[in-house]
Amino acid sequence: MSWKVTIFAPRDVVQAALIAHEDAWDWDHDIVIAGSEIAEDKPEDWQLEAWLDRKPTKADQKAIANLFEGAAPKLNIEKLPDEDWVTLSQQGVEPIREGVFHVHTPEYPPLAQPGVRDFVIPASQAFGTGQHATTAGCLAMLSHMKQQGVRVRNLADIGTGTGLLAFAGLRLWPTARAIASDIDSVCGPVVAENATNNDVPLGDGSGRMAMVIAAGMDHPLLEAAGPYDLLIANILAGPLVELAPAFARAVVPGGSVLLAGLLETQEATVRAAYRKAGLRLAARMVRGDWSILWLRRRAGGRVRSSRVGQLPEWSKRW
Repeated sequence: MSWKVTIFAPRDVVQAALIAHEDAWDWDHDIVIAGSEIAEDKPEDWQLEAWLDRKPTKADQKAIANLFEGAAPKLNIEKLPDEDWVTLSQQGVEPIREGVFHVHTPEYPPLAQPGVRDFVIPASQAFGTGQHATTAGCLAMLSHMKQQGVRVRNLADIGTGTGLLAFAGLRLWPTARAIASDIDSVCGPVVAENATNNDVPLGDGSGRMAMVIAAGMDHPLLEAAGPYDLLIANILAGPLVELAPAFARAVVPGGSVLLAGLLETQEATVRAAYRKAGLRLAARMVRGDWSILWLRRRAGGRVRSSRVGQLPEWSKRW
């Protein structure tokens, strides 16, 4: 992508714009949006960034400005070098430790410690290296679920990006069958390469992972492979709400759904949609402004809920 539009504004203003972006049904998906904290010592100062593979037209600028209520802040437009901005944005990122997982880029060595699951995830055109609060929070919640005695024989990762969360599920439940999906076709070869680099067998069967390109649950293999003991979806609040009935149908009674990609301010809406679909909260954690939810489908008994403690904050939204 060769052009970027940056808008500086207070955190609540940028977050409101991100929500407006989710609700914009006619949004041009060639315009990629992200919101982030500018500096750790100024948590209320945020920026909204929009990347395009063309010089922003007046219509593009208007669409971005319309995400803000009232008069939009100043749009700062710049041409970028002809380089992959996703790769550049992920270069040099520090390894992370979440639950039993250690995620690092090829520039760093594995920990190779007993009980630690190492993953090498290079910078790529797909999202989900573990650096964002939602992905990191999912790794922590998966570890928590394992500690709580959850058993998984069949799992799905919807909106997989790099494949990391599906890989993590297979490391925790190594005899499970797994299927991962993403709406973006670029994720197919990225996931395949990452699976090879992390010794994750591809295909159908115990301990293996299949990969499909699909929107939501709209793929015959996703339907045929279910029902699932665990369904993971680290996407956005709007699609999470829309997919609640389909996700509920796709898990077994007593099965688990792990949701992320929603702001804490959006949590009540998401939880209401899943409550209506027959799922109840088992545990939650909050990472900065983001909620990570573990829900379970009713199995005839009441699910006791808990809150997993506050964990370190990350600000970048992929």
